[in-house]
Amino acid sequence: MAKQQKIAGQQKIAGQQLDASCLLKGTRVALRIEYDGSEFHGWQAQPHLQCATVQETLEQALSQIANKPIKTHCAGRTDTGVHGYGQIVHFDDAAGRSPKAWVMGTNSLLPSSVRVHWATPVGPDFHARFSAYARRYRYVIANTSIRPAHLDGKVSCFRRPLDVERMTEAAKVMIGEHDFSAFRAAHCQANSPTREILQLSASRWGDFVIVDIMANAFLHHMVRNIVGSLQMIGAGLRPVEWLGELLLGRDRAAAADTASGAGLYLVAVYYPDRFELPPIPEGPAFLSGKI
Repeated sequence: MAKQQKIAGQQKIAGQQLDASCLLKGTRVALRIEYDGSEFHGWQAQPHLQCATVQETLEQALSQIANKPIKTHCAGRTDTGVHGYGQIVHFDDAAGRSPKAWVMGTNSLLPSSVRVHWATPVGPDFHARFSAYARRYRYVIANTSIRPAHLDGKVSCFRRPLDVERMTEAAKVMIGEHDFSAFRAAHCQANSPTREILQLSASRWGDFVIVDIMANAFLHHMVRNIVGSLQMIGAGLRPVEWLGELLLGRDRAAAADTASGAGLYLVAVYYPDRFELPPIPEGPAFLSGKI
């Protein structure tokens, strides 16, 4: 219960004033990043490939502000086409710039598809990935016969009518700590397939179906593979019990196809209160206030 209360508390929207005071050189800085993943080949820098990544794009802008190379670390390495709304990043400020400079200055150098929302100093023990105790994704499905043109690359599309009550009922078996081998990509590099899902549900907002999932950590393609199977259940193509059978069977080949990356958003990352990170509003932004 205490953990759920902390999670709810982090979701409260609060106003923020950017600090123009310069930080001490060497201060660790945390950022909240939002990005349109449809324009990038995932988060992680891939210098051996001629393709744009979010990490390289962000580091180039930060390095210009610092006038020296900046290396970032993120909470979750999103795949090609996957979006960031509440991505958290940290780096060490070797130049002694202000939080305002790290936000406004960096944004002036970034493409419109990437934005820094806040920058805040944190202790040297903070790590964007390893200090987090939970991550939350939302998967947005346009449940329409025709894909929305203005949301191309921002949502996935599933044409058969989806029953969100069936999907939520099926999802109950996934709550808790389990072996998620049936929902793990073949090339996943995680040492263990065991993860703990804290929340998983489906809801409808007009023509959109939103799958909301929170866990301590995720395997490669885990969310998209779960969504793919939930869609089959929601469409009445598989029974509600099927998801539990897949979980116990641990066979990736028995589950549904991987859902598109277009509808997936990393919306929040949760940290202990002692780090005092600013809150993240509900997202993605085009559904803010609707979910």
